[in-house]
Amino acid sequence: MASLVAKISNLRRLETQLDKQKDPYQRLILLDQLASHYAFTSYRKAQKHLAEQVSILKNFEERDFKLSYHLNTAIIENQLYNYLLAEIHFKQAFEILDERGDVKQQAEAYIDYAGTCINLNKMDQATNYLDRAAKLLEVFPDTQLEARLISREGYLNLHYSNYPKAIELLLEADKRINALSDLSLKDYYFRTLIYSGLGRIYERNDEIPKSVRAYENVVKWCETMGMRTRLSWHYLNVGNGYMALQNTEKAEEFFRKAIKIKDDISQNARAGAYANLGYCFFKTQKYDEALQLYNRARRIYMQKSRQDYTNFSIIESMKAQLFAVRNKKKRAEKHFVKSLEYANKENDYKQLSKVCKDIAAFYADQADFEAAYKYLLLHDQIRERHVEEINTRRVTELEIKYEAEKKKQEAELLRHQSTGLQLKALRSQMNPHFMYNALNAIQSFITSNEVTDAAKYLAKFAKLMRQSLDYSDMEIISLEKEIEFLENYLLINQKLRFEDNIRFKIKVDDEIEEDIMGIPTMIIQPYIENAIEHGLRSKKDGLVKVEFKLYDDNTILCVIEDNGIGRDKVRELQELDQYSLVHESKGTRITKERLEILNKSRKKGVFIKTIDLKDKKTNKAAGTRVEIQVPIEIIQKKGVDV
Repeated sequence: MASLVAKISNLRRLETQLDKQKDPYQRLILLDQLASHYAFTSYRKAQKHLAEQVSILKNFEERDFKLSYHLNTAIIENQLYNYLLAEIHFKQAFEILDERGDVKQQAEAYIDYAGTCINLNKMDQATNYLDRAAKLLEVFPDTQLEARLISREGYLNLHYSNYPKAIELLLEADKRINALSDLSLKDYYFRTLIYSGLGRIYERNDEIPKSVRAYENVVKWCETMGMRTRLSWHYLNVGNGYMALQNTEKAEEFFRKAIKIKDDISQNARAGAYANLGYCFFKTQKYDEALQLYNRARRIYMQKSRQDYTNFSIIESMKAQLFAVRNKKKRAEKHFVKSLEYANKENDYKQLSKVCKDIAAFYADQADFEAAYKYLLLHDQIRERHVEEINTRRVTELEIKYEAEKKKQEAELLRHQSTGLQLKALRSQMNPHFMYNALNAIQSFITSNEVTDAAKYLAKFAKLMRQSLDYSDMEIISLEKEIEFLENYLLINQKLRFEDNIRFKIKVDDEIEEDIMGIPTMIIQPYIENAIEHGLRSKKDGLVKVEFKLYDDNTILCVIEDNGIGRDKVRELQELDQYSLVHESKGTRITKERLEILNKSRKKGVFIKTIDLKDKKTNKAAGTRVEIQVPIEIIQKKGVDV
């Protein structure tokens, strides 16, 4: 509670500062902080601040504030049920995030967008973005974001009706959030999502008392933290629970609250509250009041762009029962017929079945047993179709769950295969000739009493071996570290093996940020080794050029070029040296297999192109050029000051 008081005090302080502040840039900072809070509490205030913020941004090229503007707007539009608008703003935020921002911002945005994808029923897209967030959090763990990620995964399983897994994930997410030392407003928002999901599962499993407790927790946090944009729905859920428990008084209390809330713009929630409050009045024999509320609910449903025939049918059935109790047979029949018509328009077999059962009971009370029997038979027939529909849906859900699990298992299998190949690659990575010659050269320095050179190159050799071992436990390393490894490897070859008879150049395009772009560990070295071992070993003026270019947003093109003897001559020599043939095929084959697995998971083909270079004048072999498309991942974002 002390933390909450401090947050409210800070909010008031920011509002006071904003009222007094005249400088546009300083106002921009305050507006951003306030909008980030109001996005979860008061959409009207948030929209007001964001409107001013976007107006000021026309005069400032502030990408960080634009990013924050789009993310806050996306959250608000999602809260206001404008999911397509939310998606547009998330996409605009991602464009900025691709240029700047840190890992936490990126993972957080992916997790938030996944929620909008679930609301849009884009489950594959939601899964994709949660996977992206998970990969970022593997490299840079964050307990807070991991909890939110798990809660979204819980909702995915809830969507697929995998209730045991959904409960497990939602409870785990709640446990992690609860363990945080200081909960933010957004953490409480996620707790409301978690307990709303749990309430829905308990409700569907007919565990009504547990459902009510879960929904009441949601209401408590929303009221305490001032999160009102979905509060009408939350009150409605609690009221429905109490109605199922036959506690009409408590149900009525929450339905009234659902109607009064203005910050939740959902007309569906308000209409549902009117209809259910009317049913509470019906149960307490306040028939006129009940009828008025039914009519208010119907008017709200009528205002929707798409006719809500199921809810029309429910309201007509409620009216029919009301007139039946008041012995107004003709009016009751009229509303029952309308109820059937609406349910039939929606092809809602569940509602059709229920209405037929209610009509059968109505005619039985009227002693019209023939009509009662007729509707009872119709109820049984429709119920069978409803059961069929449920079974078909369950089969579809099982198929979807199976496919989702299959994809997950395939991804995991690919990861394990990649890791296995990585270990194989490590075992065949360093040519024994290279290691033997390097150590031999260091020994020569020692015996010649060249202590300085011996110490210098022994340290470099030890560092190379350490890098090789350290990186074997990693699937992805930064391009910066990969280049450092290659430079060390090439330098030792140059100085210790070939006594300066080879040179090397490594070039990186300016647009590549080598410290934040990650590539598969030691993926380039086998091709450089081939260039040295087979192309340059017999040359006196060997040259290896390595160049890294940005191919597209997800790929780097690595070009390895040597001025060696060419592949035809290499093949002649390999026939005489079987070890060379075996080592070359192992090193590059394993690397190619690693790239195939990595690219298969991204649904892209492998691109490794080998080009024979020719002298323009003599047309004789002038070396070899290898082009490799290497998949990249952003493993770290540079911090940005605000």
